[in-house]
Amino acid sequence: MRHSLGQRLRSATVGVLALTTMWAPAGSTSAAPAAPPAPEAAELPFAQRYAALQHGGIVRAANTSITCRTEQAPSCAGVQAGGGGVNGGFDMFYVDVDHDPNTYNSSRAEVRLPTGARVTYARLYWGGNLRVGEQKPSRDNGRVLIAEPGGEYKELLADTVVGHRVTDGADAFQASADVTGLVRDSAPGLYTVAQVNVASGRSAAGAWGGWTLVVAYENPAEPLRHLALWDGFAPLQSRAAELRLRGLRFPAGAGGSVGLVAYDGDRGTGGDSLTVATGSGSASFADAANPAADILNSSISGPGESSPTRVPAYAHTLGYDSDVFPLAGRLPHAGDEATFRLTSERDAAWAGVLFAAVDARR
Repeated sequence: MRHSLGQRLRSATVGVLALTTMWAPAGSTSAAPAAPPAPEAAELPFAQRYAALQHGGIVRAANTSITCRTEQAPSCAGVQAGGGGVNGGFDMFYVDVDHDPNTYNSSRAEVRLPTGARVTYARLYWGGNLRVGEQKPSRDNGRVLIAEPGGEYKELLADTVVGHRVTDGADAFQASADVTGLVRDSAPGLYTVAQVNVASGRSAAGAWGGWTLVVAYENPAEPLRHLALWDGFAPLQSRAAELRLRGLRFPAGAGGSVGLVAYDGDRGTGGDSLTVATGSGSASFADAANPAADILNSSISGPGESSPTRVPAYAHTLGYDSDVFPLAGRLPHAGDEATFRLTSERDAAWAGVLFAAVDARR
């Protein structure tokens, strides 16, 4: 079994990111403080984390922390490239791109902001399955390492209750923390997130895990939009996670984007969807990477600027979804209420994040 995150951190030189207002600059060598584990709950109802009415939008960076072993399964490379398969069918092992002996998993993704943008809020989400061929200790759920573009690793501590539930052969969790100061003060480029507390190996439930950095920004060159970020930790099987925007006036044909983060969705297992409903009807989200009836298909995708650089850039993440969809064409009539629903009828999946940027009516 691999060493726990706590053991790894004792041998690493890192800065500290704790709660919402403290962060260490690149190159910091201060020791990580002793901190109790974040409180945990088996289920967290979806609640609004951030909301704003401003010219701008929301972008995200995301990547997986674990994948199949190409040296043990001839089909693995084809699956990573976008082929069919599920995580329970493979012996899974860590993604580790940083060449740092003190980390056992790491991956990178780019936060791509338009010229003239100013970050108004940023939050990192991370999660995965702790029980596969090995069992990871839950005490490490609320800690990861993050490095801004060109910076050194800093320990990041969850600043809210961690969702953590043992069920259906899995030991699932999601944690998060405010990183607004770090992202606002950093140069554009690739962020690296390491030590996501996920287990490797093989089981019927399968290994899965990853991270998503959600960034809201203000930009006077863009339309006035309602921005909303909701998070929670909820099993989706035969249930729904909802983001309900009320009293927020939007025009007919409103543009913008909608995004989600979910865990353990299997490619090819239909019955899951993302929809938007208003008083005048509903519409489903889908694109070339995400069929309308298989939205939770282990992908990290988005249109245009919503698909920045990732290292590695697997088309099939084997159990981790972080997707962004354009809103255009799905709100044909003006209104002041819209409900976004993420559902799963067959997959034993967990919902973690929903966000939306919707054009406002002047």
